[in-house]
Amino acid sequence: MVRVGYGTDSHSFENSGIKPLVLGGIKLDDKNGLKANSDGDVILHALFNALSQACGGESLGYYADPLFQKGITDSREYLKIALKMVSDSGYRVNNIGIMVEAKTPHISYENIGRMKRSISLLTGITEKDTGITFTSGEGLTAFGRGKGILAHAIVSLLKC
Repeated sequence: MVRVGYGTDSHSFENSGIKPLVLGGIKLDDKNGLKANSDGDVILHALFNALSQACGGESLGYYADPLFQKGITDSREYLKIALKMVSDSGYRVNNIGIMVEAKTPHISYENIGRMKRSISLLTGITEKDTGITFTSGEGLTAFGRGKGILAHAIVSLLKC
């Protein structure tokens, strides 16, 4: 039996110059972070929402807000909750597709590879089963004009 989940998340840039930018579980730079109670990792947030949706769970905030109250802001810790939902449901992650819309920053192929490795390690699947693509959206949205980052994720789960 197969289950599919779809998730999305977006944040605007913080512009404080002090918060790091984290995407896909890796720190890309030290000062161009996203506004959020957490590290603002829109990729892992969208992935969380997709995994939770596939299991009939709630949106990220339902689980993350209590963790934030305890000082936990690392989105990798949040993702562990969704992955536990998957395993508790008797499923495993089969593959992941992620689409990101942002004008900035320009993400190198090396960093996309680092994100794929990070997500693969977190979810227990191979890098070839983790797809990540980026678009500028041709400047048609606020994300394409550089005001923030939007991520979409789709997952398929297989019965164990």
